[in-house]
Amino acid sequence: MHGETSIEKLLQSMKPVLNDGEYVFATVTDASQLQDLNIVGSFREHEGWTVILERKVADAMQLPYTYVCAWITLTVHSSLEAVGLTAAFATALGKAGISCNVVAAYYHDHIFVGVDEAQSAMAVLRALSSSANQA
Repeated sequence: MHGETSIEKLLQSMKPVLNDGEYVFATVTDASQLQDLNIVGSFREHEGWTVILERKVADAMQLPYTYVCAWITLTVHSSLEAVGLTAAFATALGKAGISCNVVAAYYHDHIFVGVDEAQSAMAVLRALSSSANQA
């Protein structure tokens, strides 16, 4: 099943959903620390593993972090080959003064924003989609 590649269709149907909970980005150097963890995502970097996980899990493991965020999922099935979606929503969020960290997964794009900016980010994303539907 291939994802959508049309930027117009992606923006019109992105339907952002705010997931429950608070999330953090942490790092570990030993991958064995990741066993039996309910992590949202991970990426191996030269310095170690970056992991995205619930704040309460990081706290229980005493993993340091500096950024507490909310997790927004764009429910449209976007293709990994799609051009412009990340740029469009990152620009819109940036104009609103909202920092975002993006994970493009196989089916959906996931946006992590500061926990205190979650509702504002949702409003920006809905407005972006609405304006695409009116174009």
